[in-house]
Amino acid sequence: QVQLVESGGGLVQAGGSLRLSCAASGSIFRINDMAWYRQAPGKQRELVASITDGGRTNYADSVKGRFTVHRDNVKNTVDLQMNTLKPEDTAVYYCNADIQSRLFYRPTNYWGQGTQVTVSS
Repeated sequence: QVQLVESGGGLVQAGGSLRLSCAASGSIFRINDMAWYRQAPGKQRELVASITDGGRTNYADSVKGRFTVHRDNVKNTVDLQMNTLKPEDTAVYYCNADIQSRLFYRPTNYWGQGTQVTVSS
């Protein structure tokens, strides 16, 4: 059973920084795309940043220049460095990944349970 677990959320003042981490565990053969999503109260879940197995990244316009996504293919982790945080960044952040199991090669999409990020003004 493959699992994704996020960590690093917390409370920070506007202008501050946080680093989120997501660890994938289980019988993993290959991790394809990895991504970070977020969902604020009363809003739809949105894509924040993604990174392919080759390292190509994409960012939401609202976080470009402030957030950086990075993955470690040895540790099976993906991080999200968040700088110059704004109150509108407040949300639950979720890790997402397309993973091929060592037993079943068909890619399967997985979600973490989420970690709360709160930015105060």
